[in-house]
Amino acid sequence: MAKTKEQLQTEADAEIEANSPLYKQVNNERMEFSDDDYAQAKIDLGNAKWEEQQFGYISARQEAYGSWNSQLDKLWHDIDAGKLDKTGEWYKAVKKVKTDNPKPS
Repeated sequence: MAKTKEQLQTEADAEIEANSPLYKQVNNERMEFSDDDYAQAKIDLGNAKWEEQQFGYISARQEAYGSWNSQLDKLWHDIDAGKLDKTGEWYKAVKKVKTDNPKPS
């Protein structure tokens, strides 16, 4: 089940705290994060977690679909075999990608 933005932000805050102290490089000088840096790091990590949860399925699907060439080839073979329905290989492949990488609810 999808987590709320607040739950993900709480996780991000805990991760930043667990990895403290954090450092940055400024003018070739290593410095520990300021309070403002820590606050921004928590916000950034919380936002990244939210975006991954909400939109990560898109890139996962894009990778899993395969090339346009292979999709069109499957579609052509399905048309040629008279399987332009749920029994075709193209449909089954796309259905599997969508099932394996669902949209968040």
